[in-house]
Amino acid sequence: MNKIQYSKIDHVQICVPAHSESEAREFYLHTLGFKEISKPESLRGSGGFWCSAGEIEVHIGLEDIKETESRRHPAFEITNLDEARKLLVEAGVKIKEEKPIPGRERYSFPDPFGNKIEFLEYKKS
Repeated sequence: MNKIQYSKIDHVQICVPAHSESEAREFYLHTLGFKEISKPESLRGSGGFWCSAGEIEVHIGLEDIKETESRRHPAFEITNLDEARKLLVEAGVKIKEEKPIPGRERYSFPDPFGNKIEFLEYKKS
């Protein structure tokens, strides 16, 4: 049997409460600096929006969220971990230090809807 050959993350789906699209836009597009991209016409009726973080598509969907704690999360590799931390703290975002992983520095934080987001940077050797 052939192995599946992955090349990169295609997209990450994040869900926010149905009444929170404006707040989600503020957090993802302004606080995190994601760029909004066109959502296919066939999916626009469900609300939400699509954006990109570098080459990664992030789909923000609207739904009735029942779980409050989850390990589900997207992890974004970034190149300015310390600077990003400062920006998040200035925006009032609570940072959580994560367990160490060899070769990487990382932390996570919740978005305003309880989704966990991780930022990481590979250490240069």
